[in-house]
Amino acid sequence: MIAEHNTILCETNGDSHIIDLTADVQASVAESGINTGQAALLVHGSTAALSTLEYEPGLVNHDIRTAMERLAPHDAYYKHEETWQDDNGHSHVRASTVGPSLALPIVDGFIPLGTWQQVVLIDFDTRPRKRTVHLSVIGIGRS
Repeated sequence: MIAEHNTILCETNGDSHIIDLTADVQASVAESGINTGQAALLVHGSTAALSTLEYEPGLVNHDIRTAMERLAPHDAYYKHEETWQDDNGHSHVRASTVGPSLALPIVDGFIPLGTWQQVVLIDFDTRPRKRTVHLSVIGIGRS
């Protein structure tokens, strides 16, 4: 059994900025030597999320932002902002809706994503951030 931990560091612009992590995740899995197992990812922080999606300009630059604005509008009232005197209540709601983690299978030495499916970080905060994604892989090595 092999178990490894890596981190992926990202600088984001905030405001629903989406970063494609697929190449970094697949490279970490390949370097681990695991043939069959699982990759678990967690983004550090409560205003960012992880998901999979088709990383194409319409979705990345418009559709996700528009959908999130309908779900948790930037200018709505958030009790969180009274507690901390900040402006990112909507960021917390959006991030908690998408979720901070992913569990992905490792099959034949890689994560079997669909043709148009990428692993992404979405930063919902109101300002640029430095984000850390923790990646743990565990499984059985190649024979």
